[in-house]
Amino acid sequence: MKTTTMLARVRAYLAQRRALGFRLQSEGNLLLEFARYSDRSRHRGHLTKKLAITWASLPSEVDRLYWARRLEVVRTFAKHLAITEPQTELPPRYVFGPAHRGPRPFIYSAGQITQILEAAGQLPGKLQPFSFQTLFGLLACTGLRISEALRLRVADVDFSQGMLVVRESKFRRTRWIPLHCTARNALQVYSRKRQHLFPLADHFFTSDRGRRLGYQAARKVFAKLRKQLAVEGRQPRIHDFRHAFACRVLQRWQAQRKGAQSRVIILSRYLGHSRIT
Repeated sequence: MKTTTMLARVRAYLAQRRALGFRLQSEGNLLLEFARYSDRSRHRGHLTKKLAITWASLPSEVDRLYWARRLEVVRTFAKHLAITEPQTELPPRYVFGPAHRGPRPFIYSAGQITQILEAAGQLPGKLQPFSFQTLFGLLACTGLRISEALRLRVADVDFSQGMLVVRESKFRRTRWIPLHCTARNALQVYSRKRQHLFPLADHFFTSDRGRRLGYQAARKVFAKLRKQLAVEGRQPRIHDFRHAFACRVLQRWQAQRKGAQSRVIILSRYLGHSRIT
């Protein structure tokens, strides 16, 4: 029987699923990582529980939730693979606990956000300090998802109208994001710096090489910057900028006479949620 690499199996699976309309962006990247690990380790034959569990637990110093999520992605792939390869072993579901346990959000204070932005401004590089300072500032004042901010293209930022357009985000929704004048001014300053260094850049946030900033790079830099906060216990995440923004808006509305109850749906739409819950 002809031996098929794990990478070939994963690519065929992703092509089939995407042809049916599934985007599988983060899941697809994880599966490709799994397949390359499998082939590099010279694994041959059917997918095994041991292989899946070993790969899922490779990252060190991460929450077990991330291990569980990685295992869940491979488990879904294994269920598909078992249809044509009956020897495929299905990894157990809860080896590392639930894959979708909602972590308790960290609500940044204004002072903590300032600390992170100031620390970002001290990063080395000709553009890097400005890129990350502006990126994290934008997340804090708009509640954008990190993926939405990193995908922004130069044409998606309309300075004349003071608006951002977030295209085809989660749930395939496109929406406009109005900017406060202070946010628009900060983005304009950054845009001029980037334009001077990389006039042909297509993405709004770029690296010191003029390429689009990636999520892993942002995650790595943020892990260094948050050490400035000296927080005990669970460390804040990039996504907590979004939680903090939503909480601040709701608190401000609750303090007003009109209250927040009738306006929650506005915030839900602004944040790009599929359901108000």
